Amino acid sequence: MTISPVVKTFWDEPTGSWQYVFHDPDSMKGAIVDPVLDFDPLAGATRTHNADAIIAYVQEAGIEITYILDTHPHADHFSAAPYIKSKIGGTTAIGEKVKDVQKLWQGIYNLPDLPTDGAQWDVLFADGDEFTVGAVPVKVIFSPGHTLASITYVAGDAAFVHDTFMMPDSGTSRADFPGGSSAQLYESLMKILALPEDTRLYVGHDYAPEGREAQCCATVAEHKAKNIHLKDDPSEQEYRAVRDKRDGTLPLPKLMLAALQVNIRGGRLPDPEDNGRSYLKIPLNYFDPR
Repeated sequence: MTISPVVKTFWDEPTGSWQYVFHDPDSMKGAIVDPVLDFDPLAGATRTHNADAIIAYVQEAGIEITYILDTHPHADHFSAAPYIKSKIGGTTAIGEKVKDVQKLWQGIYNLPDLPTDGAQWDVLFADGDEFTVGAVPVKVIFSPGHTLASITYVAGDAAFVHDTFMMPDSGTSRADFPGGSSAQLYESLMKILALPEDTRLYVGHDYAPEGREAQCCATVAEHKAKNIHLKDDPSEQEYRAVRDKRDGTLPLPKLMLAALQVNIRGGRLPDPEDNGRSYLKIPLNYFDPR
């Protein structure tokens, strides 16, 4: 019998990002997935409203957090993993290919002193790795395409699929970031669709199209039947044509150039300079204007 973890969802409206806490109801051990550190780009200010809400829920529910899991280095928001660990503990983790993302963006940002060995996290997972959260078995599926380091966490009958699928009425995620690939994304989508039909797929983002309420979960069966990019069972070539055409019209995420230099550091701000303040770098004219 497949174990069904309890999943609590948290939505960050400014970035359209979903954050999750799942736990084993028997042992009350749990994990946090993709927590958001708030960032105001106009003021250059970081805040902890999202992370504090997660911490309050965990403490009130009596959940012991054993892992703080990132699915990939995010382009839409800063990771709150280090902040949460400093408050309630937990092992931080991400996929091992983050080292390749660090090397890629080290060059873009000109950060020669940035460690690119993934040591900013406690654990680096490889494809097929397994661990447990209480009695809930968790399997790691390497699922690149959106980024070259993306992984999916399959926890019992719940899969945290990050930026692979969107909700069925929005299709799938973009694949045009540095290191992205629509071919790899198609392969990742097929791996996830091979999970049992009743597997709950929890997505990384929802932008509430046409004014509907924000949503975060649909089953494998529902995606097969209704996902606008996949319901007609397209070939890889057909899918890539649709994905690449759509990506060619999209601007860069508003926080991408700020967020990635934080997230390749595991969610840490750059080291303070001699005045005690941290500063972000923006690579001018590296990306062509859309």
